[in-house]
Amino acid sequence: MILMASIWIQAFTGTNFDFSAYSSELKKVLQVSQVELNYLATASDLGKAFGWSSGLALVYFPLWIVMFIAAFMGFFGYGLQWLLIRRIITLPYFLVFLLCLLAGCSISWFNTVCFVLCIQNFPRSRPLAISLTVSFNGVSAALYNLAAKAINPSSYDLYLLLNASVPLFTSIAALIPILRQPPISPLHSDITRHDHFIFIVLNIFAVITGLYLLLAPSNHAKLFFSGAIVLLILPLGIPGMVYGRNWFKHAIYPKILVKGSSFVFADADDLDLCKELLDGNHDTTVVVHNDDNGIENVQDGTTRKGCWEMMIKSDRLVMLEEEHDTKRLLCRIDFWLYYFAYFCGGTIGLVYSNNLGQIAQSLGLSSSTSTLITLYSSFSFFGRLLSAAPDFLRMKLYLARTGWLAIALVPTPLALLVLSMTEAEVALQIGTSLIGLSSGFIFSAAVSITSELFGPRSVGVNHNILITNIPVGSLVYGLLSALVYDANAVSYRGSLVCMGRECYFVTFVWWGCVSVLGLFSSVLLFLRTRRAYDRFERNRACLVS
Repeated sequence: MILMASIWIQAFTGTNFDFSAYSSELKKVLQVSQVELNYLATASDLGKAFGWSSGLALVYFPLWIVMFIAAFMGFFGYGLQWLLIRRIITLPYFLVFLLCLLAGCSISWFNTVCFVLCIQNFPRSRPLAISLTVSFNGVSAALYNLAAKAINPSSYDLYLLLNASVPLFTSIAALIPILRQPPISPLHSDITRHDHFIFIVLNIFAVITGLYLLLAPSNHAKLFFSGAIVLLILPLGIPGMVYGRNWFKHAIYPKILVKGSSFVFADADDLDLCKELLDGNHDTTVVVHNDDNGIENVQDGTTRKGCWEMMIKSDRLVMLEEEHDTKRLLCRIDFWLYYFAYFCGGTIGLVYSNNLGQIAQSLGLSSSTSTLITLYSSFSFFGRLLSAAPDFLRMKLYLARTGWLAIALVPTPLALLVLSMTEAEVALQIGTSLIGLSSGFIFSAAVSITSELFGPRSVGVNHNILITNIPVGSLVYGLLSALVYDANAVSYRGSLVCMGRECYFVTFVWWGCVSVLGLFSSVLLFLRTRRAYDRFERNRACLVS
C-alpha cells in the first residue's frame, strides 16, 4: 500500500510538465514578451531549489502534514493563476512569478515525501522503489491532458484548475496508507525476493499504463481517462497475486521440482576474491591515501603522467555509499562532472518541454500541442522506467549506473540535430520523444546515483544541491530561446508572436552543442567511477553467495 500511495502521489503531482499547454494563454492574458514568460517557467523550476525546506519541515512535522502542506501550496499557486486566466481577478506580474515559485516548491515537497516513503520502507530495494515511483511523475502531463480532453477539450485554463485540485484529492486518498505504515523490521532474503517479484509485476503494469496513455485516441476521452484510472488502481490486486504465487510455490512446485538443481549467484572469480578477502591473504597493488580533506590519491604501482591520466585518476571515488557532507561534496570533481552532465542533459529536456507550446505554434502546429505533450510525457515515463534496468539486468549485463547515465544522454543531441535540420511535424514528434526518453531516465536515475556516489544517509541534502542546476539551466537555456524568439517576433493582437523555422533554429543548435558537452562530462564520470562500481558489485556478489 505504501508503494501504491507513492505511485499515486507521483502520477498526479508532476504538474510542471503541462506548462506548455496553457503558457500561450497566460502570455496573452498578462501581455508579456517571451522573455518574461520564460521567467515564469524559471520561477516554477526555481521552486525546486527550495526542496531542502521540506527536509527541514520533516524534522518538526510528521510526513502526512508535510504532504498536505505541499498540496495546499499547489492549490493556492495554481488556483490563483486559474482565476487570473479566467479574468476573475487581476494580478501583477511579480505576484504571478511568486505563485509559479510556490507551485514549483510544492512539487519538490511531494517528491521528498515519496523519497522518504521509499527509503524507509524498501531499504534493500531502494533504487527499484524510487525509479518505479518517480517514473509515474513523468506520466502526469499525459494524464492531465487526457482529463482535460474528457472534461472540455477547448479549455486551456482547465489545466490550471486540475493542477490545483487533483494533488489535494490524491493526498487525501494516500493519507490512510501513510498513517498505517508497517513498522520497520529486519529484512530476510525471502522478503527481499518477495519485494523483487512485486517490482517486476508493477513494472509490467507501468509499461501497460504508459502504452495505454501513449496510444489513447483523442476521441472518446472520457472512456479512455476512466480506463487510465482503472490501470492506476488495478495494482492494488497484487497482494492476491502474491498469495497465489506463494500457494503455487508451496503446494504445486514441490511436486514438480527436479532434485539436484541449484543456482549459482556468483562466478568463480568472485568466489575466489571472497576467499582472499576472508583469509586476508590477498595482495593488491592499489594503495589508497586519504587526507583530511577527503581527497584520495590512487597509485597502481607505476607512475603515469599526462592530462588524461590526471583527469581520470585525480580525486576519484574509491568506494560507493561513502557519506559526504556539503563541504566535502562541493570539493569533489566527480560531483561537478555529475552536476554538469545533469545541467547539460536532463535540464535541457525540461526547458524544451516548457517551450513546446511556442515551438508548435511557431511551426503552425498549435493543434498538435496536446499530442506533443502526451509524447513527451509518455516517453519521459518510459525513460524513467528504463532507469531500473541496471538493477534488473545486473546478473546478466552489469554496467555501472554512471555508464547507463552516459548512454541515456545520447538521444538528446541526436534529437536536437533532427529538430535543427527540418521543420516537419514528424521530425518534431521524433525529437520530442527522444528528448523525453533521455530526460526521463536522468530525472529518475539521479536519486540512486547521488545515493551511491555520495552516501544514502545524505541523499536528501545532496540531491537538493544537485537539482539547483534546474533553475539555473531553466534561466540560461530559457532566456537564450526567448531572446532568439523575440528577435524574430512581430506584434499580433497585442502580443509578440514568432512564426517560422528561424524562431528556434539557433536555439536548437546551441542546445545541441551544450548537450554534447554534457555527454562528454558523463563519459568522464563513468570512467572515473567505474572502478568503485566494480568493487561494490564484487562485494555484493560475495554477500549474496
